[in-house]
Amino acid sequence: MGIESIGADGMKILVACEESQAVTIELRRLGHEAYSCDIIPCSGGHPEWHIRKDVTALLNGNTEFFTDDYVIHSIFGKWDMIIAFPPCTYLTNVATRSHSISCTPLEKINVRTGKRFEAANFFMQFANANCNLIAIENPVGIMNTCYRKPDQVISPYMFAESDKDAANYVTKATCLWLKGLPSLKTNDLPKPNNRELFGTLPNGKAKTWEDSLCRVGGASLIRSKTFSGIARAMAEQWGGKV
Repeated sequence: MGIESIGADGMKILVACEESQAVTIELRRLGHEAYSCDIIPCSGGHPEWHIRKDVTALLNGNTEFFTDDYVIHSIFGKWDMIIAFPPCTYLTNVATRSHSISCTPLEKINVRTGKRFEAANFFMQFANANCNLIAIENPVGIMNTCYRKPDQVISPYMFAESDKDAANYVTKATCLWLKGLPSLKTNDLPKPNNRELFGTLPNGKAKTWEDSLCRVGGASLIRSKTFSGIARAMAEQWGGKV
């Protein structure tokens, strides 16, 4: 059964580790029964679509769960699709600096190594879930080598409506590991010139979208949110309109 024929009847979709509900909202807009899941409350404004619990208990389907509006739901059989955004704090290449004995005390390295192992194990639970259609998103990091190379590396500007789309016309490379799903189709916009958009750092290097957040409260949470263009592309290309 192809993606198009599944989508024609609507799918039951689990969007894991998504408090923003960006992808969930787009999937719901198209008519799918999508649920976001995270251990914290959602910020997307739809508690009736949000499951607040450890997602690992839900991955293989055949389960019941409460959404944050206290309504119980059931999934019989497997999820039709799982889209996962596992935490990347201990998996990114940036985090690797904290594992260098030249700049980090050994006891701290041991702690972070343990957390990295836990994060990698959590990531792999999505990769090994009993579901035919799976997408896992994470920045460039250790999973590129200790698991496998991603199927696609994307950036928000590839899904911007134009170079005037300030919310999406930025660079922020992220990887997609796919099972049963096609790579996302992108636009033909040129890569943004970060020096023109954001200026330069004291060392002379061009600032990035993320550099502009360094003094913003809750910057790490802002960085973890899915860009609207990418969320829309995932919903429309992988789910389709019911």
